[in-house]
Amino acid sequence: MTETADHGSNLPARWSAAIDRALRPGEKVIAWFETDLNVELRFAHEAVFLTPQRLIALSSSGQDQVREWRLPADLTLLTRDFATVGGLELVDSHNRLAVWRYTTARSAAAQRFAHRFEVARVGHANGDGGLGAGVCPSCGGVLNTDDGACPECTPAAAPPPVSSLLRLIRFAKPRLGMIVLGFVLTLAGTVASLAPPYLTMPLFDKVLIPHQNGLPVDPTLVYWLLGGLAGSAILAWLLDWARTYVLAWVSERISADMRSRTYAHLQQLSLEFFGGKRTGDLMSRVSSDSDRICNFLSLNLIDFLTNILMIGLTAVILLSINPWLALVTLSPFPFILWLVHWVRQKLRRGFRQSGVAWADMTSVLADTIPGIRVVKAFAQESREVERFDQSNARVLESNDRVNVIWSFFGPLVTLLTEAGLLTVWAFGVWLVFAEGITVGVLTAFLAYISRFYTKIESMIRMVQAVQRAAASAHRIFEILDRTPSVAEPKIPYHPGRLEGSIDLVDVRFKYGTREVLHGINLSIKPGEMIGLVGPSGAGKSTLINLICRFYDVSEGAILADGRDIRSFPVAEYRKNIGIVLQDPFLFFGTVAENIAYGRPDAPRDEIVAAARAARAHDFILRLPDGYDSLVGERGQSLSGGERQRISIARALLIDPRILILDEATSSVDTETEREIQAALQTLIEGRTTIAIAHRLSTLRRADRLVVMERGMIVEMGKHESLLESPGTYARLHQAQLELVQGLGA
Repeated sequence: MTETADHGSNLPARWSAAIDRALRPGEKVIAWFETDLNVELRFAHEAVFLTPQRLIALSSSGQDQVREWRLPADLTLLTRDFATVGGLELVDSHNRLAVWRYTTARSAAAQRFAHRFEVARVGHANGDGGLGAGVCPSCGGVLNTDDGACPECTPAAAPPPVSSLLRLIRFAKPRLGMIVLGFVLTLAGTVASLAPPYLTMPLFDKVLIPHQNGLPVDPTLVYWLLGGLAGSAILAWLLDWARTYVLAWVSERISADMRSRTYAHLQQLSLEFFGGKRTGDLMSRVSSDSDRICNFLSLNLIDFLTNILMIGLTAVILLSINPWLALVTLSPFPFILWLVHWVRQKLRRGFRQSGVAWADMTSVLADTIPGIRVVKAFAQESREVERFDQSNARVLESNDRVNVIWSFFGPLVTLLTEAGLLTVWAFGVWLVFAEGITVGVLTAFLAYISRFYTKIESMIRMVQAVQRAAASAHRIFEILDRTPSVAEPKIPYHPGRLEGSIDLVDVRFKYGTREVLHGINLSIKPGEMIGLVGPSGAGKSTLINLICRFYDVSEGAILADGRDIRSFPVAEYRKNIGIVLQDPFLFFGTVAENIAYGRPDAPRDEIVAAARAARAHDFILRLPDGYDSLVGERGQSLSGGERQRISIARALLIDPRILILDEATSSVDTETEREIQAALQTLIEGRTTIAIAHRLSTLRRADRLVVMERGMIVEMGKHESLLESPGTYARLHQAQLELVQGLGA
């Protein structure tokens, strides 16, 4: 996790005392990063703190043991991300000074911390205090605007949450006709429900009181008045039923449209967006937040509209009956409105914090349930239970803060309501004694005012639901307002089926302010196989991500068949690319559905043909239901080699022109590797192939080997020629030989 200069309020309690002792007078932390692994890859907490003058490290094994480094110009903080583990490496021009390990859940925070370090180091060298004018003090992001607005933080705090509810209008427009019908039904139902109190005036003044005084009463009038009371009640019930159904129908579809739109927009966002988000948080926004909005629209909003109409029409009726009594009755109303505004301001922040805490708790579930095998393998059940309890406690704490305000506010509204009714009784009785109004008028007034204050109280109690729904809408629009960093071209060129040539022209790429690729130039012919070789962190995976257009280059260009890939529609370009990863991801479903993922409409005979070519057909037939066997979530019911061969069949079925192999055989045994290599040989034929492998022996079939180091191409050639010249490739090859010989001994 990366935080800001206000370390006293942001740091976990475990570090506060130790870092306070380590800081010098006047020195303060401008960023910090907490790991969840130690150098032995055991679960442990370590922390690194950045000040304008130095880097400070604390270890959980002894928090009083402080390591520190000044910020000379040659000091660099690198991030290394592998399949499931990452590392922060502190290096100078000669040596690696320190390393901190973390799981990939903290990769985004590590990247931000590295960015802050780079800006602080440059600022230290330039004498500006190390803060850097171009860095957001909250998240470490680069400020690209003159007003200092952070593109990462500003969208999250820009629009007031309640205004987010008004933005739901764009989802309501397609249902405008039904919404108008619902409003008409609401208006008619409200009018019908207001009729009974009005009929009580003649019932008292012309029927009950005269009859009590011994005067004759017209029976027909009694029947009409009682019939009116019964008819208005039945009509109000029917209209209320129709209104509730219509608006619930509308709200369900608005919510469904919002879920679909949000999920579709998530699919369009670039990979870098997901690198800084937790799965549980995104799941919470799409599911829980949209469901909360649906409940608000179908339940609370209906009541809100009804109450508004009821209050407005009641006020008009009261003024028409007796203006002076109406003014006395409505006198507490302005104070209640001010009170609502005050409470709304207090609740807004509380519900926002509650939403964040709830998403954090959901993220713990999203982390641990898919990774339950790892949790049990390392016997970390109690640790995960403790982590969930901590997240659950934060939810409880945030809800308690809201409830403190709400528990005071609710009874206060009830007290004001009772005071209003008492005022009407007192003033109304005085008017009856002064013969200013009749008993029937007072009775009708009391009936109306009871409904009036009941609706006001109901509206006020909706403040909580409104704030919750507004916070949920705000969180959803945070996603919808994000634009993909990999943008679609304004004037697209449709590539069709590519020939497969790739040219990288002076390609440079930056993660924030840190450049990781430095002027890459490489030409790949159609059908050629290129092997990417180099130490971890050399930039191989970054280069692959750029070719796949998961990210766009910072400078230079990547050409496919002589055209800049940024001129192609993203989906059309990627249909020409097949990817086989080190850890293939299979979806919950059948074997056939996973093979046909890139071509859902593929006929069964083509699926079987792809499986045969991938050497997967035989083991698939041994499964209980063959190609219709369920593979389980993420393919956990299959071995690593079986999952890999299914992923190869998946790539074969789409018949790509460009093939990406990212460590496709590094995590399997030798026998399985032979099977996969045979399947890959079928896959490679006639395709432009770019392969990454740490086992150099797997790249001997490559037409050329491209050796990368520190974000640059340092060597290029065939396996034999590279071994003849002392260089990076020869050094890597010798290291692997020594490792194999050592294992053999």
